[in-house]
Amino acid sequence: MAANIRRHPLEIPPPSAKDWPKDDKEDFFLQDPDQKRDVLPQPFRMISKLVMQVFESAMEIIERREMLREAQKRKVQPTKCSPTAEFQVTGRANCLAVSGKYIFVGLSVGLAAFSTCDCKEICAWDAVKTEICALHASDLGNESHVLLAVDEMGLVWLFCFHKESFLLIKALNEVEDISKRSTCVEVVLSPGGDYAGVLLQDSTKAWLEIYQLPKDSWLREMEKNPGAAEGLACIERRPSCTSVVTQELHGDSSAEMDSPVSANQSDPMLDLPVLLLTVKPPEPITGSSFESPLDGLKEVDDGSMLGLGYNHLIKDFQWELQEAIFRSTYREYLEAEGVIKEEIPRHATFHFLLPSQVLQVGPDMEIQPDVPAGIGVHWDGNHNFCLYLLNHPLNEQVDSDLKPDVVWPCAAPIACSTVSSCSRYLALAGEDATITIWDKHLGFPLSVTAILEERFIRSIHFLRSSAAARDDTPCPGTGPVYPIVQLLVLCTDSSYYLVKAPRAGKSSITLLADRPEDPNCTVSAVVPILAFPSAVLIFCWDGTVSLMNTDTSQTVYCFRIPPSHAVASPWQPVFTVDSVNSCLLLRGDKQHQDSELAQRKTSHSTIFLFDFNPLKEAFPKEPNLPLKSLQSLPWFERCNIFLRDRQQSPLGLEEPKYWSRLKTQAAAMDKEKQKVKGQKKQ
Repeated sequence: MAANIRRHPLEIPPPSAKDWPKDDKEDFFLQDPDQKRDVLPQPFRMISKLVMQVFESAMEIIERREMLREAQKRKVQPTKCSPTAEFQVTGRANCLAVSGKYIFVGLSVGLAAFSTCDCKEICAWDAVKTEICALHASDLGNESHVLLAVDEMGLVWLFCFHKESFLLIKALNEVEDISKRSTCVEVVLSPGGDYAGVLLQDSTKAWLEIYQLPKDSWLREMEKNPGAAEGLACIERRPSCTSVVTQELHGDSSAEMDSPVSANQSDPMLDLPVLLLTVKPPEPITGSSFESPLDGLKEVDDGSMLGLGYNHLIKDFQWELQEAIFRSTYREYLEAEGVIKEEIPRHATFHFLLPSQVLQVGPDMEIQPDVPAGIGVHWDGNHNFCLYLLNHPLNEQVDSDLKPDVVWPCAAPIACSTVSSCSRYLALAGEDATITIWDKHLGFPLSVTAILEERFIRSIHFLRSSAAARDDTPCPGTGPVYPIVQLLVLCTDSSYYLVKAPRAGKSSITLLADRPEDPNCTVSAVVPILAFPSAVLIFCWDGTVSLMNTDTSQTVYCFRIPPSHAVASPWQPVFTVDSVNSCLLLRGDKQHQDSELAQRKTSHSTIFLFDFNPLKEAFPKEPNLPLKSLQSLPWFERCNIFLRDRQQSPLGLEEPKYWSRLKTQAAAMDKEKQKVKGQKKQ
C-alpha cells in the first residue's frame, strides 16, 4: 500500500524578507538597477537602523553638552578664591565648631582646640580614645565655652572649655547597664548655652530630652577657682583619667586615691545639668471613650489653643466604618501600593525659640529677650507643630505625659522647618511642597506658597534680609519700611528656589537652579552666609564650593583648595562657617593613588580657612531704611501697624474668659441633668 513518507523532518521555515515590517521609505521602485546592490537584505537593514539610532542619540547628547558648555562660557565666570590659612590636625577630623576665638575639632581620637588668630593647637582631650562624630559649641562669656559632643557609640559628652582646657562635666545618656543604653540621634545647643536638646532612641521608641545648663553657676565657680582649670589640664591626655576628672568635678572624695591631682578645695565643683522636659512622640489617635460632649468639654484645659486631637467624640466603630468605605472606594490603589499602617515616629526636628506673642509666659515669670522661652517640635510624618514652654520650675518632677502648650496643625505632614537668626520668623515646609512662613511676634502667617512642580523639599534656610529683625518703632507715628523675608528652598533633586515674602504684599517664588543633568553636580549641602545679604554657600558632589548671590542667581565666587588636596567626603563635607569672624573652615585630605580605605586611615587632616571679608564687593550694600510718616502710609499698612501696637500693649495680652465661662456653664448643665435623673427615679 502506497504511503506518503516525508523525506525531511518537519521544521519551522526560516523567516523571509517579506515577513519583516517595512517602512514607507522602503516601498519604492528602483529606477537605477545598480542601486539594487546597495540595499541590504534583512536582518541587516534592521541592525543598520538600530546602529543609526544609537549614533543619532549620541549626537544629540554631544550637541546638548556642547550647548551647555558654550552657555557656561558665556556666563560670568566666578572669581576663584584660595585659602588664606591652613593647619593640620592629628587624626581624622569628623566635625568642626567655632565659638569665640577658638576652633574646636572633633577627631577620631577625641577633641582638639585651636586658636582662630594663628591656627595653633591649644589643647586636646583624648582620655577615652573615642571618635567624635558631631560637635556643637556656644560662648558663655568670660573666656568660657560649653560643648556638646556625640561619639560613634551615640554617647553625648558635655564639656566646659575654660582657660584653654577641657573640663568634662557629664555623659548625658550614660547608664551602668549597657543593655539599657540609648543612642543619640541629634543634639541641639541653644544660642547662649542656656539649654541643650538631645533626641534619643532605643530598640523600641524615641524621645526628646531638654536640659537646662547652669551656666551662671559655672561662671561663678570658674571666677572663684581661676587656677583649677590649669591643674586639670595636665591629666587630660591620660587614658585612665576620664572617671577621675568627672569625680573631681562632682566632689567625689574616693577619687583622691587614684588621681594624680588631688581633689582639694581649689578644684571646681560644677553643677550638673537639670532634666527639664521629656517630649515623647504623639500616639496614634484611637476611638473616643466619652459618653457625651459635656464629658469631652471637661477634659479641655482652658480652650485657648488647638489640641492634638485626642479629646474627640468619634467612636471605634465609626473609625472602622470609615476605613471600610475608604478601602472599598480606593481598592485598586491600595492593592498596588500596599497598606501603610500608622506607626509611632522615631525622629523629630526641634528648635529653641525666643519669647514672642505666640509663647505667652505667666506674669510671675521673668522674661529675658535673648534667652529661649520654648521649643518647637515636629515629628516625622506628623501634621502638628508643637510648642512647649521652658519656664517650668526646677523643683517640679518631669511630667511623663507632657502636653504641648501650643499646637499649630498643618494641612500636610511637615517635611522640614527652620527658624531665622533673629528667631522672629518660622518656616514650615510640608510633604506636599507647601511652604508657610510665620511671624511669631504677631502670630499670623506671613506667606503661604507652594512649588507647582512635583518635587519634594529637602531643606529650607532663611537668608539675610534688610532689617529682618528690626521691628521696633523709634517714635510714635513712624515705622520702618517693611523688609522682605527671603527663604532658600532645596529640593531632593538638587534644584533650589527662592521665596520672597514681604511684610506687606504678595509673596513670590523663583527657580534659581534646575535639576542638574550631571550627577556630579548634585548639591550635598547649602548654608546661608549671614555676613552678606542674599548670599548662600553651595557644596556639590564633585567637590566644588561656590558662593551664590540669590538676587542675580549668579555664582560670584568659587573656593578652591590646593591641587594636592581634595575636599574630604564631598557628598557629606566637613565644614563650619564662622559668622563672627566671617570665614569658612573646610576639611581637605591629601590625594593618594591608593584606595579610599587607605585615605580614611590617614593620620592627619588639613583644615583650610577662607576669609569672607575681601568678598564684600560682590554684594550690594544695604540701604539705610528711611522712616515713613504714619499719615503717608496706605490704609492697609496703617491698620497693620495699629493692630501690631494693639497686640504688643498690655491690654492685648489679657486671655479671653469665654472658655472658662463655657466650662462653668457645662458643669451647671451636667449638674442639672443629674438632678433631673434623680427626680425621675423618685
